Amino acid sequence: MVCLGIRGATSVDVNDAGAILTATRTLLEQIVSANNVSVEGVASVIFTVTPDLNATYPARAAREMGWVNTPLLCMQDVAVEDGLPRCIRVLIHWNTDLAPERIRHVYLGDARALRPDLVEEEK
Repeated sequence: MVCLGIRGATSVDVNDAGAILTATRTLLEQIVSANNVSVEGVASVIFTVTPDLNATYPARAAREMGWVNTPLLCMQDVAVEDGLPRCIRVLIHWNTDLAPERIRHVYLGDARALRPDLVEEEK
């Protein structure tokens, strides 16, 4: 078993706690579903938000989902000129037997533009 990273990102329309939590929860649920992640196998999670999002911590969504024993960390993303606004990014460190090329990263909303090479067609 090795520790691999699963990346994902999403966006919100407004700097609102409810919007941030809903978008983060949806992102985490889709990552878990796409990779068959068990929370017990998650070593840690890093969340970043763009500087225009400060209404709540996105890690709160993970806690509300029951990720109570998982180390979570929130940070502010780099303020890149012309960067995607109102963006929430996540890096999940996951202990798994999967090969790295089998990891499915998830990009939702406007964040799909960040990694169009990894965006899967909606079914």
